Amino acid sequence: MICLGLESTAHTFGAGIVDEKCSVLANEKSAFTTEKGGIKPSEAFDHHWQNAPMVVKSAFEKSGLTMKDIDVVAFSQGPGLGPCLRTSAVIARTLSLKHKKPLAGVNHAVAHIEIAKKLCHAKDPLIVYTSGGNTQILCLEAKRYRVLGETLDIGVGNLLDSFGRSLGMGFPAGPRIDGMYFESGNYIELPYSVKGMDLQFTGLLTSAEKKIGTVPEKDLSYSLMHTAFCMIAEVTERALAFTGKKEALLTGGVACSKALQKVLGEMCSARKAKLLVCPAQYAVDNAAMIAWTGLIAFRAGKTTKISESKVIQRFRPDSVEIAWS
Repeated sequence: MICLGLESTAHTFGAGIVDEKCSVLANEKSAFTTEKGGIKPSEAFDHHWQNAPMVVKSAFEKSGLTMKDIDVVAFSQGPGLGPCLRTSAVIARTLSLKHKKPLAGVNHAVAHIEIAKKLCHAKDPLIVYTSGGNTQILCLEAKRYRVLGETLDIGVGNLLDSFGRSLGMGFPAGPRIDGMYFESGNYIELPYSVKGMDLQFTGLLTSAEKKIGTVPEKDLSYSLMHTAFCMIAEVTERALAFTGKKEALLTGGVACSKALQKVLGEMCSARKAKLLVCPAQYAVDNAAMIAWTGLIAFRAGKTTKISESKVIQRFRPDSVEIAWS
């Protein structure tokens, strides 16, 4: 069984091909970037539409397959930016209808979780999902990923990118800021906002932006990240204590952060829990995770009718029945 997956929730258009053993036969992509400023949905949409044919063609060339070999076509149905989401949805519908292949709409967050669970050989983990658009602590219970805690405003990735823009960086700024964490150790007091199991990052961002130019950028970047990551570690530790789980699985684009891995790793070590980290190339937005999740959903009898394939910008992971669990 083989699935073609298409990803276009935000800055990345990707095409991935995966088999039933989760062997990645192709995972091609083209990412929208800027020299200055953040992501503009209309510009990202133009980028995706212009590059999609080349990316899909490259995936088939790399895999050595054709549409005749594909059993199901999956696409990222949401959450994400409307114009970007529509790119992969339109292409997936077209391929499904033209080649008479089943269609599978995939929740982007669930895909981040499923590929990480498979590649990290996780058994029953607490999930720490950290991305540009979201930050959530989840666990699987009664065939749904239950949200134990989450951001009440912006995702931690958005925090890092927004702060980077204030420093004059382009998009994405997160990876550049992450490197600055290890170039300083001088902590500057910033707002720490944990509300039970939930978090808020906008106050932290505003406070840090006001200090730009008054303190060294490396110290300020270190302090912003250390505060945000300790907030995530606190709610993760509380969730580990509540659930009794011995594995914490870190996934989503910000899972690539060495600083976040360090902070969570130290916390997990103190609790005698194991931190599992999704491999970087599959932690960031990619189409292989969409293909894998579409495949296991299809294998469990879950498909999407064309009439039900509209994109869902606010598509929560806890709204999806995990029929394959």
